[in-house]
Amino acid sequence: MVTVEGEAVTRHRDTLAEEAPVEIRLDGVPLAVLMRTPGEDVALVRGFALTEGIVLSPREIASVEPVGEGDRFELRLSEGVRVDPEKFRRSAYVSSSCGVCGKASIDAVRVAGRTPPAGPQLDTSMPARWMTALRESQPGFDSTGGLHAAAVCTPEGQTLAVAEDIGRHNAVDKAIGGLTLERWPLGEVVLVVSGRVSFEIAQKAAVAGIPVVAGVSAASSLAVDLAEEMGLTLIGFSREERFVIYAGQDRFGRL
Repeated sequence: MVTVEGEAVTRHRDTLAEEAPVEIRLDGVPLAVLMRTPGEDVALVRGFALTEGIVLSPREIASVEPVGEGDRFELRLSEGVRVDPEKFRRSAYVSSSCGVCGKASIDAVRVAGRTPPAGPQLDTSMPARWMTALRESQPGFDSTGGLHAAAVCTPEGQTLAVAEDIGRHNAVDKAIGGLTLERWPLGEVVLVVSGRVSFEIAQKAAVAGIPVVAGVSAASSLAVDLAEEMGLTLIGFSREERFVIYAGQDRFGRL
C-alpha cells in the first residue's frame, strides 16, 4: 500500500478488515446472505434469528450447523417449533452497511418487539463508562481501522458481551447471539454501538428487549421514532461527558 501525506510518500503493508459472505438457511431454504467479518458465525446466526423475529426466544433454536464446505449455516429449530422460511426470506443479499436491504417495505422490518424492562434507572455518569468499555474492546479496529463494534453492558459499565464486525448490525447480532447462550431475557442492559444508531440497530434492540441503546454518533429519525414507540432510551453523540438523549429521558429521572 502507498500512503501520501503532503510531499511524503510511504510504501508499507497494512492489515485490512476482512469481508466475506455467509448464507443462513432454514429448512434448506436460504434466508439471507450477509456480508460480514468471518468469525463468531454461530453467534451471528443466533442473534440474526432472534433480532429479526424468526424465533421468539433462544429456546426455539436447537442448533446452528455448518452446511458442507464454505460459509453456509443451517438454523435448526427446536422440536415442535414451526416457521415458514418464505416469510423471512430476503430478496437480496445484505451488505455490510445495510441491515434491512432486500426487505420490501418499512412495514416488513417492524417485527414484533417485546416490552422492555421499565428500568434501569440511569445517571449522567453512565454513558461515558459504556463508551470506555466499548473502546477498550476493539482490537480489530486498532489493527485495521475498519471494524464496527457492539457491546451489551450493565448500566454500571460492566461488559457482558462484545463483538466486532465490518457491519454494525452484524456486530450487534454477534454480541446478542453470544450472550443469549448465558442469559435470557437479557434484562436491564445497555446496547452500545461504535457508530450511528440507525433504524435496524434500534429495531434489533427492541426485538431483543434491550431498554437502552447508545451510540458514538447520531441517531436517525426513524430510529428515534421506533425508540419512542417501543419505550427505549436512545442516546447518541456519547463522548466523554457529553451525550444527547433522543428518546426515553424518563430513565434518567429528573435532569
